[in-house]
Amino acid sequence: MSLSDHDLAKLAESAGICVHWRDAMGREQVVGPDVLRTILAELCIDADVPGCMEGMLREQGAAAPLYTAQQGEPATVPCAGDAVQVACRVLYEDGGHLDGIARRCSPGQVVLPAVDRPGYHTLLLGDAACTLAVAPTRCFSVGDALHREHARAWGLGVQLYSLRRDPLHAVEAGSAGFGDFTALRHLAESAAARGAAAVAVSPVHAMFSADPRRYSPYAPSSRLFLNVLHVDPSDVFGAQALAAVAAGGLAAELAELESLDLIDWPRAGRAKLAVLRALYDGFPGNAGAAEVQDHDAFVRAGGAALQAHARYEAVHAWRVALTGEQSGWQHWPVSLRTPDGPEVERFAQQHAREVGFHIFLQWLAARGLAGAQSAARAAGMPIGLIADLAVGTDPAGSHAWTRQQEVLASLSPGAPPDIYNPKGQAWGLTAFSPHALRAQGYRAFIEMLRASLAHAGGVRIDHALGLARMWLVPHGAAPSEGAYVRYPFTDMMRLIALESWRYRTIVIGENLGTVPEGFNDRIAQAGMLGIDVLWFTREGNWPGAPFRAPRDWSAQALATTTTHDLPTVAGWWEGRDIAWRERLGLLAEGSSRAAEQAERALDRARLWHDLGQAGVAPADEPEPEQAPVASVLGFLARTPAPLLLVPLEDMQGQQEQPNLPGTVDTHPNWRRRMPGSVGACFDDAHVAERADVLAHTRGIHER
Repeated sequence: MSLSDHDLAKLAESAGICVHWRDAMGREQVVGPDVLRTILAELCIDADVPGCMEGMLREQGAAAPLYTAQQGEPATVPCAGDAVQVACRVLYEDGGHLDGIARRCSPGQVVLPAVDRPGYHTLLLGDAACTLAVAPTRCFSVGDALHREHARAWGLGVQLYSLRRDPLHAVEAGSAGFGDFTALRHLAESAAARGAAAVAVSPVHAMFSADPRRYSPYAPSSRLFLNVLHVDPSDVFGAQALAAVAAGGLAAELAELESLDLIDWPRAGRAKLAVLRALYDGFPGNAGAAEVQDHDAFVRAGGAALQAHARYEAVHAWRVALTGEQSGWQHWPVSLRTPDGPEVERFAQQHAREVGFHIFLQWLAARGLAGAQSAARAAGMPIGLIADLAVGTDPAGSHAWTRQQEVLASLSPGAPPDIYNPKGQAWGLTAFSPHALRAQGYRAFIEMLRASLAHAGGVRIDHALGLARMWLVPHGAAPSEGAYVRYPFTDMMRLIALESWRYRTIVIGENLGTVPEGFNDRIAQAGMLGIDVLWFTREGNWPGAPFRAPRDWSAQALATTTTHDLPTVAGWWEGRDIAWRERLGLLAEGSSRAAEQAERALDRARLWHDLGQAGVAPADEPEPEQAPVASVLGFLARTPAPLLLVPLEDMQGQQEQPNLPGTVDTHPNWRRRMPGSVGACFDDAHVAERADVLAHTRGIHER
């Protein structure tokens, strides 16, 4: 017998689905019964099975392998029985222990005494044992990194693929017309010399080696491993990389790819992998003893997770070569869909050299990224690289294959309809299952955090709103046919703070969109920086509304001109984004290019006025034809934001944005390249002027 709508709503709320929610316009919304049933089914809850509510509640009350606590504060944990007091012991992860008494606070729960030592400790409670993750009260901060309270630093934001090296050296190194970790290292060193404290990098997660057509950095195969196409073959192998290029007859191909302004990912990916495979064919004989030892240590440290990812890559490549089918593991033979099954083991043994190739690639990528971070720090950057953690992974990829019990492969993260995306969004990715996260002791979440923090001084968490609730859309459904599902926000924030201090990395939460009530206050309290974008930081949402004065910006958020999904300063000033949206039919219903350009004229006049009011532009001169980029940067530099992040596109005055939401290949998303080499970036007079503005206003960090 089917549940009534009332009981269905109760079941959904108990399962973490937000039946009632408020949209971006402040209107109350209610999720319909059909959508609730679909989402519940994807969460493995059959609303029509008798007793499903009781079973779910029993599961939620079951003991978990990990609980979190905050340093110096009592913690409430489940505990069976009715004893008023229960003896407990905390075994510290680094030795020693703390004995205490847990006191009953309610049926099934006790309060533990406060623990003052952060870490992953073992809790012995009665006859039970579990992990107690004790977190610091906040994340590692910009002030901690700079050793200055109220520090105000600045950094660059870069799309790694867009970087250029010197053309001749790029071809000799085996580059294939897009940025690599060596280019990133060179840029970081140049930026450090101009006083930058950080370089924020587009995601470098593992993609699909057998299918370089999948190149969106926000739709990776795995967030545990790296994009091997960013490897610089000469970084380890030196002149042997040039020999591999020559032997493979690739010099002309690489030179042509290097000359392009838009990356040809399929050609470039094949060319880069051809060079790397030639080097692997000679490995380990073509490497020094220290490099071989480093490779072997990397294999041991990577363990089962590294082996599983390499096996995925090998099987995927084999399937593409055999059948031409480039889809992921859901279309493989059934016997290969289980990563720890006997058929996958047999395949790995028979194709051991191919599996080893993909491990070799990951080793080179890890060395390259670690080298870029080391160089940034050695050059004087107190933070260095800021990694970008994508919100999910491709459901056909390695992570979804290896973590099938922990991801919701049939529900995509997205966003409900709002004023910017009236149809809503479904990103076609996977999301973690909130129920499985808790049941598995957050192991998948922790390993993902550690992978992102391993070679960085900070991390930007894409769509950090998903830490509290995620808009999940069943595959094949319209974005509006989704629902918000709650996540264990407190536990996840505590784990982020704990890992942040262990790696000494700052944390930035991308909090743009429909923000839950109280979310920004919660992340600020936890020391996670939000993001304030110039275009949205205004005193109203009407055309010509004032831009917020620098002194009134938040001190708990990163300040930036724009994001990869929004127009650059020059593009906004020229209305380039409006022209693109008209060309591609993306203007809002009932709008027109002329109407939007008229509104932009009001906004442009207002920005120029407010720049003058702030003292960073002449107050008595008419607005210029060219975008006043240096004045805009001076405006943001005066805010109390601990970190000002300037996209490289704005440092260079570029008009085009990296990505245009709502498009796939009608706009050259993730393909644009910078106009000059990274070595000459700050030689440009305009770029130098803008860097001087930042250094003067924000100060050059202490060396």
